[in-house]
Amino acid sequence: MADDRLLLGIDIGTSSSKGVLVDLAGRIIAERAVAHSFDMPQPGWAEQDADAVWWRDFCAISRALIGEADIDANRIAGVAASAIAPTMLPLDENYRPLRPAILYGIDTRASAEIAEMSAALGEDEIFERSGHSLSAQSVGPKALWYRKRQPDLFKATRKIVTAATYLVFKLTDQFVVDNYVAPYFTPFFDVRQMAWHKDWVEMVCPLEWLPQTRWSVERAGAITEKAAEETGIPRGTPVAVGTADALAEAVAAGAMSNGDLMVMYGTTLFLIQTTATYHPHRDLWASVHLRPNAAILAAGMATSGALLSWFRDELATDVQREASAAGGNAFALLSKQAAQIPPGSGGLITLPYFSGERTPINDPHARGLFFGLTLSHTRAELYRSCLEGIAYGLRHNIEAMGAVDAVPKRLVAIGGGAIDALWLQICSDVTGAPQDIPRQTIGAAYGDAYIAGMAAGLFSDYRLLRESWVRIARRIQPNPAAKAIYDELYAIYRDLYRDNRHHMRRLSQHLQRGASGGSSGHA
Repeated sequence: MADDRLLLGIDIGTSSSKGVLVDLAGRIIAERAVAHSFDMPQPGWAEQDADAVWWRDFCAISRALIGEADIDANRIAGVAASAIAPTMLPLDENYRPLRPAILYGIDTRASAEIAEMSAALGEDEIFERSGHSLSAQSVGPKALWYRKRQPDLFKATRKIVTAATYLVFKLTDQFVVDNYVAPYFTPFFDVRQMAWHKDWVEMVCPLEWLPQTRWSVERAGAITEKAAEETGIPRGTPVAVGTADALAEAVAAGAMSNGDLMVMYGTTLFLIQTTATYHPHRDLWASVHLRPNAAILAAGMATSGALLSWFRDELATDVQREASAAGGNAFALLSKQAAQIPPGSGGLITLPYFSGERTPINDPHARGLFFGLTLSHTRAELYRSCLEGIAYGLRHNIEAMGAVDAVPKRLVAIGGGAIDALWLQICSDVTGAPQDIPRQTIGAAYGDAYIAGMAAGLFSDYRLLRESWVRIARRIQPNPAAKAIYDELYAIYRDLYRDNRHHMRRLSQHLQRGASGGSSGHA
């Protein structure tokens, strides 16, 4: 008799949540996506409601998948969740959220706390212990910001968690965080000891506020009776520790061999390269993998799909109306128009730093820039320039990886943006690297399903992932003629930030003073 067990994977992303039910051979039985938003209450802030977005989406998707597939829920053999990371969510004594979660590197509010912690602990010592430099991606400065700026809430706090930790708690009553995400709590995690650094944690909060650290593919616990009522998943079903959305995306892409680089085209652009050994890098993010004896080198841009959404919403509302009336997609129409424009967008270069920037410049004060505008430029050229600017940022990150002898051997494209043929082609042309496109592009939720199988003891390695779960549909090859054009423009792109970063900082500080009512303090 064929094994009819199923695996449930659900991913909570920045702008949407997705879930899949998958059989043990990797066939998708049902899938569901739910759109949501995040809040930006001030410039540089990015927040999300843990219950109204994360948990609501998880429950809605779980119930919808079970109903859509019309299955006996007892066939579900394992569950895994992934989510945006690292986030900073404080919980009270009853483990209820005290405020909206402060999101990852797109939230740049803690720049003053980054400087304060760096001065107090020493940049070299932080990097030596943590494997990361402090940046807008780090949880530590955001927790310090919370303690300083919201002291009444801080006094009521009993746990500080990230998104996947909160979901697993809601499912199992257990507080765990995987070893991949824990290092992003910089400077709280000591990568040499693979444990929380008690002295540094307790400069900000009690050690017991942080979850236990485990491997992503370990079993965290089982579905509780209360979670079963809310999700429809049977009580006692094994639940994985889980991980961040980006690492689950890498699993979904099959990018698990040494030198494989997953390029996730989403609201933000995220890169994860699987490496045989640990490669700490001051400007990138190094961490461990799903389980021992492998590592990753990661990078991330603050805006990619978010920049394109901004362009659509602010500069192309007519295209959006046209696409909606025809039952189509505004991005597809914009890309069709941009495809008629030659490489280089008529001498227009975009710095895509519309929400600060993460790697490799790690500058929360960075600002977006359209450079080279003339009265002859068209909207199609502006849009293509946005795509090219994101591609330049991708190349910058790949070059940074090469600086520590971690040159990618294979690029695998995944995420919602992977359906945009023009965007993918531009990225291959700018980087000079081919990109493999998997047959399925559901993303992190598919990787979560495989992680669920490992946590449930159904898979012991990645063999089935490579053999039957992930199939490559096509390969994007770079165009050498376009590459030659982009090489010249990329050099200008790199100089533009270097020559303007001082002005960007001045402008950012001017806006911060305005947000604080004209005071001289930080926002």
